[in-house]
Amino acid sequence: MKRFSTQFILSREYLAECFDQSLPHGKNARPSYLFPVILFVAGIGLLLFTDQPKVAGFVLVALGCLELIHIRFRRAWWLARQMWGKSANSEVRLTIDSDGIQTRNPYTQSSLLWTDIERVVETELGIILVTKTGGQQYLSKSALSAELPGEIADRCKS
Repeated sequence: MKRFSTQFILSREYLAECFDQSLPHGKNARPSYLFPVILFVAGIGLLLFTDQPKVAGFVLVALGCLELIHIRFRRAWWLARQMWGKSANSEVRLTIDSDGIQTRNPYTQSSLLWTDIERVVETELGIILVTKTGGQQYLSKSALSAELPGEIADRCKS
């Protein structure tokens, strides 16, 4: 594979694309409402069926409600956390060569070797590199040349 190098800005739009394209292929594609329901029911149970001080029941109900809010606004919360980070709005240099994929910005540097990639998932707007440890790295097609996603998928098959 010949060397490919480009750069892009880690903007809010790029991060939103990252979240939207990766979510259906991630571990928590569909949120589980079981945990907040258990908290809520346990809190109501403590409030209705015990003579203990009501603080524990109210705390459990509040935690259940907070967890539901977390599920409802998980995209906005994830984007906010990313934008608060040092790397937000910084320039990222992406290099793809025979060794693997390297990303570098003023604050971090990472390298993903071809041998560490288990599979490649192609989405409408990018590709998701799934590592053997279960981690994911998203690359937008807007930052890649037209034939590169296919070359990456072929490289990971061998």
